[in-house]
Amino acid sequence: MTARFVQVADGVHVLREPLLHVNVTLVVGDGAALLVDTLSTAGQAAELAAAARAVTTAPWTVVNTHHHFDHCFGNATLAADPPRPVYAHEVTAEAMREPDRLRREAYAEIRDTHPGLAGEVAETVLLAPTHTVHGETTLDVGGRRVVLRHPGRGHTAGDLVVHVPDVDVLVAGDLVEQSGPPAFEESYPLQWPDTVAELLRMTTPSTVVVPGHGEPVDAAFVRAQHAQLVELAWLIRAGHTGGAPPERVAAEAPFGARPALHAARRGYAELDNTA
Repeated sequence: MTARFVQVADGVHVLREPLLHVNVTLVVGDGAALLVDTLSTAGQAAELAAAARAVTTAPWTVVNTHHHFDHCFGNATLAADPPRPVYAHEVTAEAMREPDRLRREAYAEIRDTHPGLAGEVAETVLLAPTHTVHGETTLDVGGRRVVLRHPGRGHTAGDLVVHVPDVDVLVAGDLVEQSGPPAFEESYPLQWPDTVAELLRMTTPSTVVVPGHGEPVDAAFVRAQHAQLVELAWLIRAGHTGGAPPERVAAEAPFGARPALHAARRGYAELDNTA
């Protein structure tokens, strides 16, 4: 990995990992810092630490936006020695207390497309969060107010967003995607639109929104993605009511047939109370 942090607002920097286009956000205050997400492996996390140290020498606190490997498997490298606080939603923390399962699932997900990374992921030591968030927690990052908030279920059951109100930056995690379609494998597609609506209530026309993957976007981009999620949820409900197979819903849905098929199956499971 060769990447560096780029400033997107005063004291807020974003690094984009080049393989999976994952974003890590660094918030720098007076003598303290916050790292949002930690990438996929110990090696990636070590390079991330070096990139962060090129920006600040301040000690950092870590936040995980959710439990998927590309956002949290670097925790041990960045927060174990010396010990640093790691914040996540309580559902994310619970998932990360099952490291063997997470490693198996991550390996299976990427072994065909990224075999080298899969091998590293399978050997990575995981560090579970030390501090859990239920609804909302406010941190003081060197005199800067930073809000960690769970806006609802969407990409997972435990998504956290990070709001830096003094510079109008919102780190959305995988609730918002720019470099590809949203990922629905563990999602709640019928609830996701309401969750993104909550995000939009935290934005202004000038907000910089950092998605989980890809280029930073604005509130207009988030509104457009919200409209697609609303359409997708409507199609899922209508298909379920009409007895249509999920494949038919996916063929008509936004985001492409393959992602939408995952969404339709998850949405049907929600409606059948089996999710």
